[in-house]
Amino acid sequence: MTSPTRPSLRTRLRRSPEAAGLLWVAPWLIGGAVFMFLPMLLSLWYSLTDYPLLKPPAYVGLANYRELGSDDRFWLVVRNTAAYAAVSIPLMTLLSLVLAAMLTPRMQRSAPGFWRTDRPERLALVAVFIPTLVPMVAAAMLWMWLFNARSGLINTALSWVGLRGPSWLEEPGWALPALVITGLWGIGQGVVIYVAALREVPTQLYEAAEIDGMGPVRRWAFVTLPMISPVILFNVITLTIGAVQVFAMPYILFRNERGQKAAGDFYNLYLYDAAFVYQRMGYASAMAWIQLLVVLGLTGLMLWMSRRLVHYRVG
Repeated sequence: MTSPTRPSLRTRLRRSPEAAGLLWVAPWLIGGAVFMFLPMLLSLWYSLTDYPLLKPPAYVGLANYRELGSDDRFWLVVRNTAAYAAVSIPLMTLLSLVLAAMLTPRMQRSAPGFWRTDRPERLALVAVFIPTLVPMVAAAMLWMWLFNARSGLINTALSWVGLRGPSWLEEPGWALPALVITGLWGIGQGVVIYVAALREVPTQLYEAAEIDGMGPVRRWAFVTLPMISPVILFNVITLTIGAVQVFAMPYILFRNERGQKAAGDFYNLYLYDAAFVYQRMGYASAMAWIQLLVVLGLTGLMLWMSRRLVHYRVG
C-alpha cells in the first residue's frame, strides 16, 4: 500500500486562500515587526532609562516623565505646536474644500457666480497638486526667500500697495503666521481627494434638493457636506498628525534666527535636540511616547465624535 503523496506548496496555497494571502503580506508584516514594532518597544524601554547615547542605559523608572512636567521648554513647545495645529488645521481644511468645490464642474454649476471658474479643471488640479511634490527642504528654502524682509517677494508685493511688510523670520510675533502660510503650500493633496469625493456624490440628491427649493448654500450644507464627511474626517486626522509632528519647515526657517528661539520652537525640534544635541535618548523617548499618546487620544476623540457627525453611505 503506497502512502499518499503530500501536496506541493503551490497546491496547498491554491487550496487555502488565507495561507496565500498571509504569504503575500508576510514581507510587510516582517518589515513592520523589525522596523516599527521592535523600535517602539525599545523606545518604551529607553523612556524609562537615563541613556546618554554613548553609554549603556541605566533604569530610572518614570524620572524622565516627571522631569517633563517641570520642563519650561517642554511646555513652550507644547503651546506653540498646539497653536499651530489649532490655526492650520481648520484653515487648510476650509481652503481645500473651497478649492475643490471651485474645481468640480457640478459644484460650479450650482454655486454662486463668483465661485465659478472658466479654467480647465484638469490643468487647475495639476497646478494645485504639483507643489506637494516639491521636497520639503527645497520648499523651505523657497519660503525663506519669499519671507525675506528686504528682498522677498511677499514684502515686495505688499510695498506695491503701500504696505510695509514685517520681518517674517525675525520678529517672534510673525513666526506662527509664517509657518501657517507655508503649510498652505501642501493643500493640493487634500484638494485632489475632496474633488474625487465631490464627484461621487449622487446627482439625484442635488436634483431632489433643487426640487425642494434648496439654494446653493443649503445644498452644500445639507447634501454635500454630509456625503463627503468621511473624507473630511480622514483629511482632518491626517492634518492633525502632520501638525503635531511638524519639523522640517520650522527647523529650516527659524533655526538660525536669533529672534525666534522661543516663537519658532516646536515639539519635534525639542525632541530632536534632546536626542541628538543633548544626547539624552531616554528623555527624547519619553517625549516621543507622550506625542504618540496625544496623537492616539486626538484620533480616538475624533473617531468618537464622528459617530454623530460623519455619515456613511450604505449600498
